[in-house]
Amino acid sequence: GAFALLLAQRAKKVIAVDTSAKMIEVGREQALRHGVENVEYRLGDMEELPIDSAAADLVFFSQSLHHALHPERALNEANRILVPGGRIVILDLVKHRFEEARELYADEWLGFSETELESMLEKSAFTEIQTSIVHKEPETPQFQTLLAVANKVA
Repeated sequence: GAFALLLAQRAKKVIAVDTSAKMIEVGREQALRHGVENVEYRLGDMEELPIDSAAADLVFFSQSLHHALHPERALNEANRILVPGGRIVILDLVKHRFEEARELYADEWLGFSETELESMLEKSAFTEIQTSIVHKEPETPQFQTLLAVANKVA
């Protein structure tokens, strides 16, 4: 919810989707408490987004893609809801070997390499793909964060 509130400062409208009804409620409470009226919270799955086709200028996955059973489906959905020329931004984990993350954090994937993420974006018909590692935690297991940006064909 907090990230949606940050995005709302620079957007006409933000649609935040989560599979957890509790997280949706927390987000709504935060928006109400801060007087933010341009955020809409929807219960749903990133592999089947409750958003009309060609309805968004930007899709942002923030540390969520590694929770998808089928990340390719999530990226296809992102493409579906984007307007032509729209942009996708992904912040996620770089591929790691911390197997405990599956149980501790309900991670389906242990991150993605830059090559894997680029390939998935290409298969989902995104263009002008750029990736870079933008952060490394100093403490063990030293998770790294990967940033990917791409465009939907105009």
